[in-house]
Amino acid sequence: MRHRKDHRKLSRTASHRRAVLRNLVTALFQYERIETTVAKAKESRRLAERLITFAKRGDLAARRHVARFVMRPDVTAKLFETIAPWYAERHGGYTRILRGGHRLGDAGQTAWLELVKTAEQKDKERRERIAAAEAKEKALKGAEKKKKKGEAKAEEAAAEAEKPKRRAREAGSPVGPAKKRTRTGVKTG
Repeated sequence: MRHRKDHRKLSRTASHRRAVLRNLVTALFQYERIETTVAKAKESRRLAERLITFAKRGDLAARRHVARFVMRPDVTAKLFETIAPWYAERHGGYTRILRGGHRLGDAGQTAWLELVKTAEQKDKERRERIAAAEAKEKALKGAEKKKKKGEAKAEEAAAEAEKPKRRAREAGSPVGPAKKRTRTGVKTG
């Protein structure tokens, strides 16, 4: 009989298993998509969906319950303020598991665990990425113009700094470091 054999042990002790799952769930809420093994993804999904349900409640007790499990306070805030409103009209099924290939080292089956998003959310994120890329490109072009002006000024300053060295060499005085005397002889530089 399999009474009360509910979860996967993941070949770890109870404390290690809890720590791994806490880290995976925290990373899922932080990055919204993580890559792990299929077994870890299935276990993490159970906990993540339960925590999202708590976050949808939104009261102080729910916030404290989630904060005990999630590793970082800023991720807890993101869960309550950003992620939970996405699923206000949804009753479960907040995550999905997409199977990947096998790892090279141990041939373990990998999977992506990600938060489910609507088409409008995906379109909005795509527009934001495009706008950010255009702003970055525009900033780089502006920096190149400033850099060209700055390079011209730097070259002029380098030429001015070089002039006294040339005069000193022509006069025969040493410009480089002084010669050091050692036990075996003269050592330069």
